[in-house]
Amino acid sequence: MTATATTTGPTVTTGPTSPTVPGPAPTRSRSVPAWVWALPPVAVLALAFLYPLALVVQQSVTPDDGGTLSLDPYADVFASEVFRDALTTTVWLAVGSTVGCLVLGFVLALVIAFVPFPGGKAVARFVDVFLSFPSFLITLALLFIYGSVGMANGLWTDVTGAAEGPFHFLTTPWGVLLAEITYFTPFVMRPLLAAFSQLDTGQLEVASSLGAGPLRVIRQVILPEALPALAAGGSLVLVMCLNEFGIVLFTGAKDVTTLPMLVYSKAILESDYPAACVVAVVNIAISVGLYSLYRVVSRRAGA
Repeated sequence: MTATATTTGPTVTTGPTSPTVPGPAPTRSRSVPAWVWALPPVAVLALAFLYPLALVVQQSVTPDDGGTLSLDPYADVFASEVFRDALTTTVWLAVGSTVGCLVLGFVLALVIAFVPFPGGKAVARFVDVFLSFPSFLITLALLFIYGSVGMANGLWTDVTGAAEGPFHFLTTPWGVLLAEITYFTPFVMRPLLAAFSQLDTGQLEVASSLGAGPLRVIRQVILPEALPALAAGGSLVLVMCLNEFGIVLFTGAKDVTTLPMLVYSKAILESDYPAACVVAVVNIAISVGLYSLYRVVSRRAGA
């Protein structure tokens, strides 16, 4: 007798597949216009900077006795000898500091980049740290060294027995110039070091193998490559020196009046707000013009 095995399982039914019914097309979200995203930063900029600037400009054309808007405050300030002296002092200090920073920064950057010595990398990193220091800190350091009761004068009086030391230049324009060169030189060195790091050392080796001396290599090989960085750093230093207030104030140079110091004097000491605003507007105009020049130079230099 033969046993028949019966297998049970689910019954599979095959047949034609029913077509998929398409659902409603998804609605495409409307993109937000670009000007909407620009509104918040523009509003913050307007409240934090443009509105106070507008108030300064308005005050500069408003006489002390009130009344209608007038250009008399500009005429009075421009006719003042104090303003002309402050403008001249500001310009020559800024230009002199910029030239000093360019020369000193170029020499120091050359030494750091091309003269191997122990701690060279640490010095290069310190340049970056130095950029974060406030300007008055450098001025205080110079006062501790060369001030009337500083280390240099104290050492002189101890050795010679004199009543006072010979170092009093910090309260003169030359002291302000020294302080600004000391503080702003790293702002020139930073772009120079970046430019020197990209310089092909093979050019230097070829020039040396052809008999060129160090000065000729610097003049014909290194300097052309450094010109864009020098221009960018010099433009930045010039703008910053024009607006420097802390160095002039902390040196105690009473005979040195720059445009920022004149704004402080007119507004705080004399309460002549229209004149102070006129000087501020002139300072802003010069700074914005030079900053525009700095941006053009930086863009061309790739900084």
